[in-house]
Amino acid sequence: MSRTYGRFANWYFLVGLTLSVAGGIWPDVVGGPSYLFATMQILPVMILAAKINKISRGLVLSVSLIGAWYAATEIVAGLFGDTGIPRLITNIMDMIGSFLIVFVMVMLVRRRRNLNASAVLGDALIVGLGSWLISWVAFLQPTLAISTEPLISSLIEGLYQPTGSVILFLMAVYLFTETSRNPSSFYVGAAVLSVLLGDLMYSLVGAGHVGDGILAHTDTFYTLGYFSIAAAFLHPSIAALDSTEGSGDSQRLLGRLIITTSSLIFPVIVLASSGPKDAADQIVRSISALVLAGAVTLRVVHSVRANSDAQLELLRQAQTDALTGLPNRSLLLDRISAYVHESWRPDREPTLYFVDLDRFKNINDSLGHSAGDEVLRIVAHRLKGAVPQEAMVARLSGDEYVVLDPTTRSLGSASALAERLLSVFREPIALPQGDVFVTASIGVSSIDSMAAKPEDVLRHADTAMYRAKDSGRNCMAFYDESMHERIAHRLSVETALYRALDRRELRLFHQPILDLDTGEVVGFEALMRWQQGDGTIVSPAEFIPIAEETGTIIPIGAWALLEALTQLRRWIDDGVCSPTATMSVNVSPRQLADPNLPSVVAEALARSGVDASLLWIELTESVMISEPELALATLQKMKALGVRVALDDFGTGYSSLSLLQRFPLQRIKIDRAFVQGVADNPSDRALVRTIVAMGTSLGLDLVAEGVESLHQMQVLHELGCKKAQGYLISHPVPADAMRSTVSALERIGRFPLLRGEHRAGQL
Repeated sequence: MSRTYGRFANWYFLVGLTLSVAGGIWPDVVGGPSYLFATMQILPVMILAAKINKISRGLVLSVSLIGAWYAATEIVAGLFGDTGIPRLITNIMDMIGSFLIVFVMVMLVRRRRNLNASAVLGDALIVGLGSWLISWVAFLQPTLAISTEPLISSLIEGLYQPTGSVILFLMAVYLFTETSRNPSSFYVGAAVLSVLLGDLMYSLVGAGHVGDGILAHTDTFYTLGYFSIAAAFLHPSIAALDSTEGSGDSQRLLGRLIITTSSLIFPVIVLASSGPKDAADQIVRSISALVLAGAVTLRVVHSVRANSDAQLELLRQAQTDALTGLPNRSLLLDRISAYVHESWRPDREPTLYFVDLDRFKNINDSLGHSAGDEVLRIVAHRLKGAVPQEAMVARLSGDEYVVLDPTTRSLGSASALAERLLSVFREPIALPQGDVFVTASIGVSSIDSMAAKPEDVLRHADTAMYRAKDSGRNCMAFYDESMHERIAHRLSVETALYRALDRRELRLFHQPILDLDTGEVVGFEALMRWQQGDGTIVSPAEFIPIAEETGTIIPIGAWALLEALTQLRRWIDDGVCSPTATMSVNVSPRQLADPNLPSVVAEALARSGVDASLLWIELTESVMISEPELALATLQKMKALGVRVALDDFGTGYSSLSLLQRFPLQRIKIDRAFVQGVADNPSDRALVRTIVAMGTSLGLDLVAEGVESLHQMQVLHELGCKKAQGYLISHPVPADAMRSTVSALERIGRFPLLRGEHRAGQL
C-alpha cells in the first residue's frame, strides 16, 4: 500500500509541475485556475495525509494553517487589487506567512535531538542579518530612492530576501540532518524554494526590476510550491521527515559553517564596494553591522561555552561507568595517586578493597543479561551505602568493583570495613524473575608508602581477591608479599609450560599393574613428568592444574595418549610384556569437554597400531558429576571405539552408585587413601570390602592404588581385589627401564606374602 501512495504522490507532483509551467506560458487560461486549485487543495490533502501516513497532528495543523493563510492572502489580493493600501495589506500578510514558516522550521529544528537548537537558531540569525545587509544595499535602499509606494510597503518587500534566507538555512539544516534521503525531503525543499522565489519575483516586479515575461507571473512559483508540499505529505516517507532523530556528521556541520561564514564575508564585501548614499543609509548600515557583530559575538560565546561543556561531559563519560554511574578504572587510578600524596600518613594508610562477585556468570546464563545488569546496579548502590563518606566506589569491568578508603588507620579498621562490604551481600536481591543471592570475594591491599604506584596497589588487591576465591569464596584476604611470589612463580611455570612440549621437556613414566593371583604384569599406567631444560623438576600436582586451566592440557594430553600407546606397542613387539597388557591414560575434565577427544583417541590407536581393547581411559568422579551429559556422550563414543573406561580415585568424591549404573564403566580404582589404612584401620577395611563387593557384583574390574606394604597386599587379596599398583610393586619408571622392572617382577612371581608365609591378621 505504501508503494501505491508513493507513486500517487510522485504523479501529483508531476501534475503540479506541469500546471505551473503551463500557467507561466498561458497565465490567463491556465495560470489563474491552476493557482486557485493549488490553494484550495492544501486543506483536504492535509486531512488525507494525516490518515494514510504517520504524521504528528501539530505538523499537519501547522502546514494547513500556513496554506490557509497564503490562500487568504491571495483572496485579499484578488478582491481588492495589488496597488496602494491593498498591496500593503497583502505584503503584511505575506510577511506574516513567512514568519509562520520560520516558526514551524524553528519548532522542527528544536525537536531534532541531534541538533543544538540554540546554535542553529543563532546561525540562522546571523544568516538573516547578513542577508538583510545585502538586501538593503543592493535592493531596498535604491528602491526607496525612486519608489512611489508607501515606505512601510517597501520595507516589508525588502524583508522578503533576509526572511527567505533564514527559511532556506533552517530548511537546509533540517533536511541535511535526515538519516536518509527521501522523496518528501525533496518535495518540501522544492515547496519552500518555490515560495521564496515567488516572493523574490514579487518584490522585483513591484520595484520594476523585472518586466513582462514568464518570471513576472509569480503565481507560477506559488502553484508549484503548493503542489510540492501536498506531494511531500502524501508520500509515505514524510514519517521520516517528521522524526525527532537525524544525523549530524562532520561534512554537514562543515556546510553550516560555510553558509554562516559566507553570511559574514559577503556583507563586508558589499559594504566595502558600495559606500553609503546618504545619512539615513549610513545609519542603517551602521546599526545593522553592529547588530550583526553582536550576534556573532554571542554565537562565539555560546560556542565556547558549549565546547567547554562538551569537553567536561566527554571527560565525565570517559571516567564513568555507563551502567552504574560509578567512577571507572581511569578515574580510580587518578584518585589512588591523589590519595597516596594527600591522605597517606604514618598513622593512616589508604586501603583498596577489590570486590569480585562469585559465580556471577550463572545469573547472566540463567536469567539473562538484563537481570545481570540490574544486579550490578543494585550491588553498586549497596556498596556506596556501606562505605564511609570519604571513600570512593568504582567499577572496573564485568562484576569487579573497587572501594578506595583514605581514612583507614589500622588493620582492624580495614578488616571491619571488609566485613561490612561482605555483609551487603547477605540480603537477597529482588529481581522481576525472583530473589537471588550473590556473594563476593574481597582482596584488601593497603597503601603502605608514598612511593606506591596506583597500578601496583590495584594489582595487589586483585591478587588478594584471587586468594579469597581459592579459599572458598564469600570471604576476604589481605595481600602479603608471599602472594606476589606465588603469582610470579605460577606465571613462570605457565609460560614455560607453553614451550615444554616443543622443547621435549615432557616425559612419560609408567607404573606396572600387577595381577595378584599370578604375579604377572597385566598393564601400565602412564604418568606425566616434566624436567625443564635447566634440570628443574616440576611436580605434576603443580603443572597439571595450570595446564588444565590454560587449555594446554589439550595438546599435551593428545601427545601423552599417542606416546603411551606407541610405547605399549613397542613393549609388546619387543616381548617386554604380554600381548594382552593394557595401558591406562588419565583424561582431565578439560580434555573430556573437548569435542575432538574421540577423534584424538581414534587417531592415536590407528597410528600406534594398538587394539582399542588395550586402552583404559581413566576419569575422576568429579568430571562425571560436573558435566554428566557431556561425559556420558563422550564415554559412549569411547565405548563405540572399543576403548574401556576406568573410574579413578573411587571413594574420595561422590562415590554414587548411580555413576556405576549410568556411565559405561568397566573398572574401579580404589584410592590410595583407603588402601593405606586397609591393614590397620577397620573402617577403611570395611569400606574397601564394600567397594570390592559392589564392583564384583557389577562385573567391574578392580585395581587398588598406592600399595606400599605386603600386609596391605595380603588384605586386599583376601578381600577379593585381584589387581594392584604402588611403590611395593614398582615406582613409576621411564620407558627404557621397564624391561628390567618387568623382569624383576617376573622373577619374584607371586609375592611371598600371598603364598601364606606371613599372615596379615584377622580380617
